[in-house]
Amino acid sequence: MYSVFSHLFLLAASVTPALAFCGAHTHLDRRAEGEAVEISSFGYTGTNGPLLWTQLNVAENGLCSTGTYQSPINMAEGQFQLISASDVELTIPDVPEGAPFENLGTNVEVVMKDVGGQFVLEGKTYTLEQFHFHHPSEHIDNNVSLPMEMHMVFGTEAEEIAVIGVYVDLVDTASVLELHILPRATPSTLLETIFSSVGEIATPGSSTTTKPLVMSELVDLLKAGSFQRYTGSLTTPPCSENVEWSVATEKLLLSTATFQAARNVIGFNSRYPQNELGEQNLLAMAIMAAQAETPAETPAEVPANTTITAPVRRRRRVQKKQGTSLE
Repeated sequence: MYSVFSHLFLLAASVTPALAFCGAHTHLDRRAEGEAVEISSFGYTGTNGPLLWTQLNVAENGLCSTGTYQSPINMAEGQFQLISASDVELTIPDVPEGAPFENLGTNVEVVMKDVGGQFVLEGKTYTLEQFHFHHPSEHIDNNVSLPMEMHMVFGTEAEEIAVIGVYVDLVDTASVLELHILPRATPSTLLETIFSSVGEIATPGSSTTTKPLVMSELVDLLKAGSFQRYTGSLTTPPCSENVEWSVATEKLLLSTATFQAARNVIGFNSRYPQNELGEQNLLAMAIMAAQAETPAETPAEVPANTTITAPVRRRRRVQKKQGTSLE
């Protein structure tokens, strides 16, 4: 088995890293208005899952098995820089007419490229293209996995990419009486609105339009916390690196019932956590481990002066005790 992986690894290592927008369909491709929703060619299980993404297109997906700054990662101390979200310029207008909501086969995505959302990072302005959801969360919150994660994908004309990751946790819907007695956390109106239409796109390749989206709720939530910043990669093929990640410390909440409806359409779509930033790719490490030869064990030598083994001596003692001689 390892020879197959070795062959793929050698091919992947020899190719030029692909740009994020080229090649097979990804979350970042731009389609002409009215063009059909293209179903993704990669997946998350079996032979088109993350372990074999390079095999799907060796010329473009090489970094999936060789890259050393891959995402997602465990967001533990030392892996990111913490910055206050209030110091970051993030603007996303409300969408009173709703936005296109599509099923790509591996994900559900809200298209936002014409809304005008902007994210300014280190003096560079990125424009909001879309946001989509992963179940369960792809990033690990200091060794803890969350039910879902939303990825807000921003880009520049030079095809540079910045992504805001937002964890999604669950909350039970409180009754009106309970809310009056004791203040409780409530589900995100934005998420509840989006996923109220998820049943309309249950079939891969289908699309609909969401109800009006109040994006100010999301912006206010994010700016109340901090961002965990690091430079990683796309979490889907071609796994291109130099992606600027900002994982929010504030979490969105979703009711259990709505989560179940969304989960039934999205399914499982999370890439496994990658190695620490700058360390060898886990797939490359696995290949090297498989190729390593296991040294054969050398049989222990029997001392030259050994005439009777321990079991025989024990047998003699037992038999002599019983009055029986071996001679």
